[in-house]
Amino acid sequence: MMFCVLGRIYSILLDLIAVVGRSEHEKALEIMLLRQQLRILQRKHPNPPRLSHWEKLGLAILTARLVSLSSIGRSHLAQVILLFKPETVLKWHRDLVRRKWTFSRQRSTGRPLIAPDLEALLLRLANENPSWGYSKLQGELLKLGYGIGRSTVRDVLKRHRVPPAPQRNQGGRSWHTFLGHYKEQMLACDFFTVETAWLRTLYVLFFIELGTRRVHLAGCTSHPTSAWVTQQARQMSWTLQEEALPIRFLLHDRDAKFPRSFDHVFEADEVTIIRTPFRSPKANAFAERWVRSVREECLDQVLILNERHLHRVLKEYVEYFNHARPHQGIDQQIPAGDKRGGDGQIHRRGVLGGIIHDYYREAA
Repeated sequence: MMFCVLGRIYSILLDLIAVVGRSEHEKALEIMLLRQQLRILQRKHPNPPRLSHWEKLGLAILTARLVSLSSIGRSHLAQVILLFKPETVLKWHRDLVRRKWTFSRQRSTGRPLIAPDLEALLLRLANENPSWGYSKLQGELLKLGYGIGRSTVRDVLKRHRVPPAPQRNQGGRSWHTFLGHYKEQMLACDFFTVETAWLRTLYVLFFIELGTRRVHLAGCTSHPTSAWVTQQARQMSWTLQEEALPIRFLLHDRDAKFPRSFDHVFEADEVTIIRTPFRSPKANAFAERWVRSVREECLDQVLILNERHLHRVLKEYVEYFNHARPHQGIDQQIPAGDKRGGDGQIHRRGVLGGIIHDYYREAA
C-alpha cells in the first residue's frame, strides 16, 4: 500500500516538473487534447469507443500540433493521449495527409462540362431513340437550340455507360413500342378465373381496346368449351361491325382455350391475330392491368355466389369503368369518352351497393 502511494506521488511530481518546462501554448494544447478525450468518455459509446471522422480529425490535428511545438517523447505523449495509442492518432494524421494529396481535382483546362438539364435531355434522346448515332443526336440538339460537339455527345454517353447506336438497337423494337404505334387499331382479350363461395371455378372472357381502354365483357362460364368461346368471338365481331371500330389486330396469348375457330371469326373480318410469346404476360399488359383493377376494386370486395351473380357484378363494374372511371393511362380521361364537369351540385352515386363511389355534377 505504501509503495502504491509513493508511486502516485512520484508520478505527480514528474507531471509538475514536465508542466513547468512547457510554454503556455503547449499547456493550452494539452488541455484541449485532454478535454476532447473527456467529452468522448462522457457520452455513451461501445467499448472501444467509435469516433466520427471529425473527432479523429480534431485529435490528430491537436496531437500533430503538440508534437511540432515541443520535443516531447512518446512516453509523455502516452500520458496526454489516454484513450488511444499515440501510434493510432498519428496514423489518423497520416491518412489525412494522404487524402489531401489524392482527392480528385476538378479540371482546370479543357472544355467546361455541359449543363445538367442539357445532359439529361441528351440521355433522354439517346434512350428514346436507340438507332440514333452521335451525329444524329448532335443535329437534333442543334435543332432545339443547343450547340454542342459530336465528341461531347460521345463523352456524355460513355460517362453514363450508354452504348453507341448499333449496340443500343440490337434488341430491335420492343413490345411497348409496337403496341404504342398500333394501339388505336388493336384489341386484346384474355381469360381470368373467379372462385365462388362454394369453391366453383368460373372463367371470364373479356376484350379491351388498347387505344381507349374501353372494356367489352364477353361472358362468364364454368365450362369454356370451343363452341362457347367461338360464339363469344362472333358476338364481339358483330359489335365491331355495328360500332365501326377501326380494329385491325387482335392480341391474345397461346392459351388452349382459344381454338382456331376463334381466330377464324376475326380473320374473316380482316383482323390479324397476334399471339404473345410463351410465358410473357407483359406482352398483353393492358389486359393484365385490367384484371388487376377489377379484382382490387370489385371482386375482392364481393363474395360471388354463382355464375349469374358474377355476370351481374361484372356488368355493373364494366359500365362504371367505361363511363365514369378516370383512367391514368389515358391522362385521366374516361374510356368511353363521356364528358364530365359542369357547374351543378355535386352528387355521389353508389356502385355495386356502395363498394365504389362515383361523383358527378347535376345537370344545370
